[in-house]
Amino acid sequence: ASLISFKFNEIHRINHQRSYTNKATMTMMGRHAILPTYVSLLLLAVLGSIEAWSAKILSSRTSRSQLHAVKESSIDESTASQSPSIPPSSSRRAFLCQDAPSAIGAASFLSCLLGDARSSVAAEEGEEDLIDVYFGCGCFWHVQHEFVQAERSLLSRPDASLTSRAGYAGGKAGSLNGKVCYHNAANVSDYGKLGHAEVVSLRIPPSKFEEFALEYCKLFDEKGFRPDQFGDRGGEYRNLVGVPGGSKSTYAELLIRASKRTGDKLDFAVGKGDDGDAAKVVFVMDTKEFPFFKAENYHQFHDGFNWGEDYSREYNALAGMFKKMGEDFGDCPNGMVGLGVGGL
Repeated sequence: ASLISFKFNEIHRINHQRSYTNKATMTMMGRHAILPTYVSLLLLAVLGSIEAWSAKILSSRTSRSQLHAVKESSIDESTASQSPSIPPSSSRRAFLCQDAPSAIGAASFLSCLLGDARSSVAAEEGEEDLIDVYFGCGCFWHVQHEFVQAERSLLSRPDASLTSRAGYAGGKAGSLNGKVCYHNAANVSDYGKLGHAEVVSLRIPPSKFEEFALEYCKLFDEKGFRPDQFGDRGGEYRNLVGVPGGSKSTYAELLIRASKRTGDKLDFAVGKGDDGDAAKVVFVMDTKEFPFFKAENYHQFHDGFNWGEDYSREYNALAGMFKKMGEDFGDCPNGMVGLGVGGL
């Protein structure tokens, strides 16, 4: 109201100046010439009433606040210790916003509200504890690319926040000398000999698991065959999914439901470790019993196995980016002959 009053005072001042400098013209115009002044005065009177009313309300609020303070001071410490506190979900910003209209300007109050809304959204996104899962479906190069795309589309994750990593899982032996490695000439902790399969691990919100399971089921064709079913064969390329709790978990039920939603073309079996390669069958593993082991850096964000299945340079560059960021990819030998390219 004060701002509006100031603006109308300015209008009145300008009208007054114009009437002073143009006396002759205004005299010829008669009483119509002073109509703007009457209007300004009338508006000022109304604004004055509004200001008085606002001041009365603020005064009443102040009186109530002072009365409340007096009452609070009369409560003994034992009673005061039982007074309700701010709920854990309330931020300090939200608490300040409660009395903002009488304490700060409109612009600041709006900023306060918007800031609190952003805080609420951030808290809402962070309510779920993320879970570690993994998916295997033949060669992990193509699978990793598909799940990177899923992270981007389903979770809106930027490159630096991507969690999809190629690796190994599903073997009874676990690691050997603290390592699980790709096939190499030195025969160091060979993943195939340890009973593992190629998989892609990622960290996702539990509520999004079924959506990622749908993406996994879409990797299989209409007959239930994986992309490299008749190329890469053997236990290293078997189909498997690792979830917390394994086949007895809710995630296993969601996985089966996702399969039904995409044509019901897959069968599921309890993963016991060192499982064989069976077409159209997915082994469900317990991630606690059969953990994930990250693959070498040169296997990360690799082009697909099939001829012409090349991805963008930006995608391939993610491997180097994460390494520069300090991510540990182990110290396994660089492939069969030490080149670190295409498994060699």
